[in-house]
Amino acid sequence: MSDPCIICVAITGSVPRKSDNPAVPVTISEQIESTHAAFEAGASICHAHVRNDDETPSSDPDKFAALKEGVEKHCPGMIVQLSTGGRSGAGKARGGMLSLRPDMASLSVGSNNFPTRVYENPPDLVDWLAAEMVAHDVKPEIEAFDLSHILHAALMHKRGQIAHTPYVQFVMGVKNAMPADRHIFDIYVQTVQRLFPGAPWCAAGIGVNQVVLNEWAVAAGGHARTGLEDNVRLDKATLAPSNAALVTRLAEICAKHERPVATPAQARAILGLRAA
Repeated sequence: MSDPCIICVAITGSVPRKSDNPAVPVTISEQIESTHAAFEAGASICHAHVRNDDETPSSDPDKFAALKEGVEKHCPGMIVQLSTGGRSGAGKARGGMLSLRPDMASLSVGSNNFPTRVYENPPDLVDWLAAEMVAHDVKPEIEAFDLSHILHAALMHKRGQIAHTPYVQFVMGVKNAMPADRHIFDIYVQTVQRLFPGAPWCAAGIGVNQVVLNEWAVAAGGHARTGLEDNVRLDKATLAPSNAALVTRLAEICAKHERPVATPAQARAILGLRAA
């Protein structure tokens, strides 16, 4: 297999704190520095959240704008993917940064359980977020926490709510949501291939499942996500020293399966994105 593998680095997220791992980048300057190191290690997509000074999640468009500007300056060509996730805000505040026209944004098209709460994605909000992405030429990454999310994304694509070829990411290993189950993973892959023939797809594993999903996705011809948002450790006894260290581990998995790591230009071509 020689198809390039796109590495996405989820640098911060909304949950991990510096008390969990001091390497978690919180301030904008820390996030830019951490992203640059991950970019140098092979990541071509930066999946970004922003935080307040007290490390709580934020959906402040000004913070997103500063982070986007810094990444574009220091990581030439890197794909900027901003999060519209529900932990960062409520209602339309979750999409307040879409007018910045990032290359991509995450889009969860259905609700599901999380460890201590319901991850709510009501239909009217999903439709509004999707419409904003179409209006601002932002490619959605469909975050599938359940099989129904892939099927609903297909319906939205048929209706024109998702433009161009969909890009679906399977998220497995979230407590109370879909576990890292190989049989279900294979069904996800088959479903995407059936509904969107030839479309690229990605997978992300949470916690100890990160390296498991990295291995499955790379071996199956998909793309893969890593980063401190999803997992703060290299193994049970060792904290990850940086986002770059997790990207390096994923790049080694790519090499094992004889898949080159996609450059930013290759990643943009695979995903059908505009030039940097």
